[in-house]
Amino acid sequence: MESEADGAAATAMAGETGAPESPHRREEPGTTAPSLFPLSGGPAAVAPRAPQWLSNSSFAVDFAAINEAAAAAASAVHDRPASPLSDSESEDGGRREREGGLPAAGTSYDLLESSESGGDSKGESRRRKKKSKRRRRRSRERGDDGAGDFGSRKSDVRAWAGSAVKPAKDYYFDSRGDRDNLAFGSIYRMDVARHRLLNPEKAIGIEFRRLYQQKGSILDADGDVDALDSKLKSAGRYWSPKHSALERHRNFKRSRILAPRKSTSDPPGDFIALSEPKTSGDGKDGGSGVETFMVEESWEDEVLRKTREFNRRTRENPYNDKAWLEFAEFQDKVASRQPQKGARLQTLEKKIGILEKAAELNPDNEELLLCLLKAYQSRDSSDVLLGRWEKILVQHSSSSNLWREFLRILKGEFSRFKVSDARKMYSHAIQALSSACSKQLRQVSQISDASLDPTVVHLELGLVEVFISLCRFEWQAGYRELATALFQAQIEFSLFCPSLRLTENSKQRLFEHFWSSGAARVGEEGAVGWSTWLEKEEEDRQRIIKEETSQDEEKGGWTGWFEPLSKHGETDKPSEGVPDAAVEDVEEDGEPEDTNKEDDTETLLKMLGIDVDTGPSDNVKDVSTWTRWSVEESSRDCIHWMPVHAKSAGKSSTNEDSDKEEDEDLFGVILYEDVCEYLFSLCSEESRLFLVTQFVEFFGGKVSERICTNNSSWLEKILSLEELPDALLHWFRRVHDTLKKVDGTSNSCSIEFLLSCKNEISEKGPMMTFLRNAILLCLTAFPRNYFLEEAALIAEELSVTKMNSLSYSGAPCRVLAKSLLKRDRQDILLCGVYAQREAVAGNIDLARKVFDMALSSAEVLPPERQSVAPLLYLWYAEVELSGNHDQESLLRAMHILCCLGSGVAYSSFKCQPSQMQLLRAHQGFRERLRMVNSAWSRGSVNDESVALVCSAALFEELTSGWATGIEVLDQALSMVLPERRSNSYQLECLFNYYLKMLQRHHGQLGLSKIWDSILHGLQTYPYSPELFSALVEISHLYTSPNKLRWTFDELCHKRPSVVAWLFALAFEMGRGGSRHRIHGLFERALANDSLRTSVLLWRSYIAYEIDIAQNPSAARRIFFRAIHACPWSKKLWLDGFLKLNSALSAKELSDLQEVMRDKELNLRTDIYEILLQDDIVS
Repeated sequence: MESEADGAAATAMAGETGAPESPHRREEPGTTAPSLFPLSGGPAAVAPRAPQWLSNSSFAVDFAAINEAAAAAASAVHDRPASPLSDSESEDGGRREREGGLPAAGTSYDLLESSESGGDSKGESRRRKKKSKRRRRRSRERGDDGAGDFGSRKSDVRAWAGSAVKPAKDYYFDSRGDRDNLAFGSIYRMDVARHRLLNPEKAIGIEFRRLYQQKGSILDADGDVDALDSKLKSAGRYWSPKHSALERHRNFKRSRILAPRKSTSDPPGDFIALSEPKTSGDGKDGGSGVETFMVEESWEDEVLRKTREFNRRTRENPYNDKAWLEFAEFQDKVASRQPQKGARLQTLEKKIGILEKAAELNPDNEELLLCLLKAYQSRDSSDVLLGRWEKILVQHSSSSNLWREFLRILKGEFSRFKVSDARKMYSHAIQALSSACSKQLRQVSQISDASLDPTVVHLELGLVEVFISLCRFEWQAGYRELATALFQAQIEFSLFCPSLRLTENSKQRLFEHFWSSGAARVGEEGAVGWSTWLEKEEEDRQRIIKEETSQDEEKGGWTGWFEPLSKHGETDKPSEGVPDAAVEDVEEDGEPEDTNKEDDTETLLKMLGIDVDTGPSDNVKDVSTWTRWSVEESSRDCIHWMPVHAKSAGKSSTNEDSDKEEDEDLFGVILYEDVCEYLFSLCSEESRLFLVTQFVEFFGGKVSERICTNNSSWLEKILSLEELPDALLHWFRRVHDTLKKVDGTSNSCSIEFLLSCKNEISEKGPMMTFLRNAILLCLTAFPRNYFLEEAALIAEELSVTKMNSLSYSGAPCRVLAKSLLKRDRQDILLCGVYAQREAVAGNIDLARKVFDMALSSAEVLPPERQSVAPLLYLWYAEVELSGNHDQESLLRAMHILCCLGSGVAYSSFKCQPSQMQLLRAHQGFRERLRMVNSAWSRGSVNDESVALVCSAALFEELTSGWATGIEVLDQALSMVLPERRSNSYQLECLFNYYLKMLQRHHGQLGLSKIWDSILHGLQTYPYSPELFSALVEISHLYTSPNKLRWTFDELCHKRPSVVAWLFALAFEMGRGGSRHRIHGLFERALANDSLRTSVLLWRSYIAYEIDIAQNPSAARRIFFRAIHACPWSKKLWLDGFLKLNSALSAKELSDLQEVMRDKELNLRTDIYEILLQDDIVS
């Protein structure tokens, strides 16, 4: 539907109101202008006028005569010759008109009422001239470029739609702001454009313009333009209920310009036809050469047309899952236009039918099945829905994506949720996936190496993801010892299994013996691994047998038969000399003693004022008691995360003060029966390494990202977070620092401030020690793995400095690094990792020595060891450039990269590289990049090749300029297909390096290049926190906040994720943005079906309402919504006790604790302990 925008006309009309009216009217030669108010006398005689307020057209205009007057005026204006003004006068008149002075030529004049003296005096004329000069002078002081009239409602637009003379531009921008919009909170009603259907045969706009420009017009400049249509004025404009209902009517036809559908037989883009294609009509399509046509189509017609099109596509290609998904998505669009609930339900049934047919034709397509189950969720009850899920999972038990989605829905059902039920479903999922892996392994092992089969690797990675989800669930529900024990058991079972050919049952029985023996496990002091422990156990057993055999041989002779005692024989056997009847009497007498002890305990509690028969709600009357209970519960959660061995927990203690600690230790004992259902075997090295890296990240370690941000495991990890890890906090801190530096607002806050937790710091020291021990043990299974070695060194630093990584006086990991280097002196990457840690600590000279030693020794290593040298060269150059960018550092970096490019043996830096060395390095990099490009085209991408490309780009940046370096990275990225690029973490690291180089030279590049690169990167990696951080930093420097808001809204709409919403919130909070905008972002994020299970978003929302908005009642409502959506998160429940004590009563807090017990969350503190503490203090 084309519309003629009369907003410019209305604005221009309104702009004329400020012009002063002249007492005289200039007579044009040969023109006569008709008037509705003819004069009785000559030109000097003026008829008396009504008061000014009655001159408005709303009071004085006869609407019935408008059409007749318009027709008469049109012919008169059409025959009038042009005004004989010079160009300079015309320009001057136009300028005066814009400045609010005299109107330009062609403007209508109305006769004014004459003064008592018969004319204006000279003094009044001078005053008017002075006033006009002052106005023009003030306008010039403000500026003549349009910005000076800011605040004026007058528009610069002087082009009218439908005019006879084609303007110089096809459209105009009215860029002058109106400050009254801020004062009144809305746009002036006269500035809102009216739209009517454009009929090309009738020049409505031309006739209206002629009617307005005629002299003596019946339309006053101050008149309401709605007076042209009294019905429209009474009914309102397009926002009225009448027109809104008309727009929503399904039979309302709209004009649409459609281009012919592109056929599959179209020629390629580089094909040049001999004859030019025909254009439609008079070429009004902009010269694009594409034939277009206009159709009138109602919404009902569009539904029928698209339905026929989808039916044809799915009939011709029934195995095209994209067509089926688009067809189902179109049903959602149809349902959104239906106001009746019954009609929406019918559309939902149609959508379900479409997806059922699609799933029948494509039974193995997981995306179709997930869409179908989501449609079932909108219609069926929870019981029916879970039944459908179980039926589909029986048929597709090997799909980890279906299992993860089912477990997410199961945990989100508040009425049915219990920890034990969810734990049982996790057990079923792991056993089903493990069986599928074993089945695939048996099939593949007969043909080739099963550990390299991509199907086996994919199944095992999915199995590990479900296991990580189980550990995270146990941790968040309060069972932290069980989560840690699960990790320990699985790592021992998968990585340190004895090299024996055992069946799965025999392996489980052997592992039970290890687990119950009390031997040190992964992460504990003295742990050596299951296989090594078993070897030592066998050696000790053989030694004992030999000793016993030798003793028997020395004694010699037969000693007679003997009856071996049972394990508990001594305790079960009654004392000698005591009759059996006496023993029975003692046992019978023991029961009343226990009863008396219980009675004494109840009596003691009653003496303390605590009635056991009544509930806690009757005893706890103060909210502060529940607050102290929640603080104690949080502190115990932070302390008790390490499982206790059964033998050490069962030891008796003579100290009475340790009875409480022993009771708590008993709850921390994890038996073999608690973990045996979740154990599985892994054969591929990729899945075992993935398990270790996830274990390191789970306990707060820093490890280089080994998975792409598009990976499902990374998205699952972000979605299940309760608090931000250090890797994400780094990017949010950068955003907050940038916004604070530029804006400097005092009312800004950060995401880190909302989620700050004081109790988490105390647990990091022992946890980092545990993590360091575990990584060092895992290095025996993955030798010379540089990112695990880096994680071990960082964990050592954190365990020593207790998370205060900025106060290093030296490298705390120096002792550990040297001990590791003594074991393997040929591990040059370990030297590079250690040198980087020394550089971070400020010991740049020692770091250079370590780098020089590693690069010098790399020349004598075998060729397979020398292949990792590009990583070492790149790290060394980045260390030199990361500090002060002085001349020596730049020359050192050039020398390092020159040695890599030219291929010569490395030598320590002595002087600046010569031009010949630089030329050889350029040629060497060019040849090696050619080899890398050919390898990448075959899909062979590794860390060493990416490091080589980054080194070449950095070398070109230092020697030839930033443009050449960026060109190198552009060419390298263009050699890989987008599909492969979106799934490779190496190529994502390369793109991040490319983006950092662009940011370093943003002053020379400008906004367009960096902005386009970031948006292009977000299309490939839409969940990357580094790209979102760069987006905020760059756009905040060069663009307006609204443009960034539109970008965030578009990205969150297309690819919703926790990362995208958090960065949008961080931007608004860092700027001290509108609370309505922040509320809207939170609500839109949590309205998503997947994101509503994000504990991180709920906790941020509650903290914002309490700490920033200071609205406890709103935070209370949000808290109840949060625990209904995420009932498994103990930290979320405790936020209600800690932060909402002013909005919740003691009775409500008591009920919340009872619900937590019903949901089987692990509560370590009894409320009676807090009450006893109060009584002791009192």
